Amino acid sequence: MRKIFSALLAGVMAFSMTAAFAGCGGSSSSTDSSKSESNTSKSTSDETSSKGSKGTLHMATNAFFEPYEYYENDKIVGIDVEIAGAICDKLGYTLEVDDMDFDSIITAVQSGKADFGMAGMTITEERKQAIDFTDTYTNAVQVIIVKDGDDKVKTKEDLKGAAVGVQMGTTGDIYVSDLEADGTTVERYNKGADAVLALSQGKVDAVVIDNEPAKAFVAQNEGLKILDEPFENEDYAICIAKDSSLTEEFNGALKALKDDGKIDEIIKKYIKA
Repeated sequence: MRKIFSALLAGVMAFSMTAAFAGCGGSSSSTDSSKSESNTSKSTSDETSSKGSKGTLHMATNAFFEPYEYYENDKIVGIDVEIAGAICDKLGYTLEVDDMDFDSIITAVQSGKADFGMAGMTITEERKQAIDFTDTYTNAVQVIIVKDGDDKVKTKEDLKGAAVGVQMGTTGDIYVSDLEADGTTVERYNKGADAVLALSQGKVDAVVIDNEPAKAFVAQNEGLKILDEPFENEDYAICIAKDSSLTEEFNGALKALKDDGKIDEIIKKYIKA
């Protein structure tokens, strides 16, 4: 909620003041300008933010998942942000990006706080019970990060009985949770970077996370490496509230962007072959 104050000075000692209050509510695809000024942590840069006439769409993300979404100075950039911007441009919407915990994204979409979620999100049967997914837009691989020289975890089979760090609510969390029955201890963190820090400090034996963020974390943290054997292959998609007309709209835009090569162009910008 924002407050607008105006004061009119009349005479030397007398004045009157009027205060007006404007709130945020309703669908974020509405042309109501107050919605576009909701509590957005950070929006995209001018280069990636779409400008449309149909209103504003809010994208829920967790901006600590490089190269899909991350901060560059005070702007959120990345593969998902640019693809979302291209979709909104094609459909005639303005894009706003809201940064939040990954575990809050589906709830934000369900409640209408956000119109859609993009955060390297994999389609799972459990998530499909809560929200709808668009067609997939890219493939990703879950990998295992370990300390270089530590032989406790050399293959994914060695995760059984180990202490494994994951980002809470991600598919890495879901996959590793299936190993708890085999004696695996799952340590959950709000950010992937926190899980990697725990690994560096010896608090966990391994971290399971998407391959591209894993590369960035290993490059930034000396003494870590990624195992050659992938943990899991998965496809990423956009989550949207159940029975929303946006799903069909987004699928149409995604198909057009795939057909004209725009999706590949965006991905190659951030992930070098």
